[in-house]
Amino acid sequence: MSSKSTSLDDDPLENAKRNSGYKAVDENVQSGFALGIGSGSTIAYVVDRLSQLVASGNLSRLTCVPTSFQSRQLILRAKLCLTDLESTPELDLVMDGADEFDPGLTLIKGGGGCLTQEKIVASCTKKFLIVCDHRKESKQIGLKWKKGIPIEVIPMGHVPVARKIMAKFGGTAKLREALNKAGPVITDNGNFILDWQFPSRTSPYDWSDINISLKLIPGVVETGLFVSMASKVYVGAEDGTCYVKTPIPTQSNSCED
Repeated sequence: MSSKSTSLDDDPLENAKRNSGYKAVDENVQSGFALGIGSGSTIAYVVDRLSQLVASGNLSRLTCVPTSFQSRQLILRAKLCLTDLESTPELDLVMDGADEFDPGLTLIKGGGGCLTQEKIVASCTKKFLIVCDHRKESKQIGLKWKKGIPIEVIPMGHVPVARKIMAKFGGTAKLREALNKAGPVITDNGNFILDWQFPSRTSPYDWSDINISLKLIPGVVETGLFVSMASKVYVGAEDGTCYVKTPIPTQSNSCED
């Protein structure tokens, strides 16, 4: 066994990510599929499994649409067939990661800054699967993911947009600053990101309504709220196994400390 394999097997978190990614591919991908490939650390294992199955002859004629620069590089390095939504506007399946999901499979996405392209690609399929590890599962949106809901905005409007969000919904909306460069994070679309940390409250949040209201603010490009889009979540457990979550219907969600 290689040192890389030994290292992976000794890391429960990476093992969980690998198992969830492999299971999602094995149970859902068929030859000839047009796939949407998302972003994030767990998606690397999805691409790895696709590459293995194509190389072994168990899958063929796959085409892949990336959601970001990162996923484009993963597809190219794996020598999978790269395409785009101009050539392939309808997808058989999209697989992506998430920062948090609740029992109704409402998602927070965009921690990596790719929310707009991720949502566009996810909208082009009837089968949108999330692949992640157990840390992303939450009883309520906002209980685990504390960085806020990402909101992509036109750069010139980031100040008035942030003020309008805070005036309408409360909480704080902060411009996301880059870690290894001076200034803000720039998305693949050339925009800024606001992270809205919404206030805790006992009354329920209607995330569908909030998502629509946020998008009506001039200057907002897209939000990291993915409501009623995912059909299943493949979750890598602490013990290395993988379990699958399907949506539990809920009227709304609340967030309490």
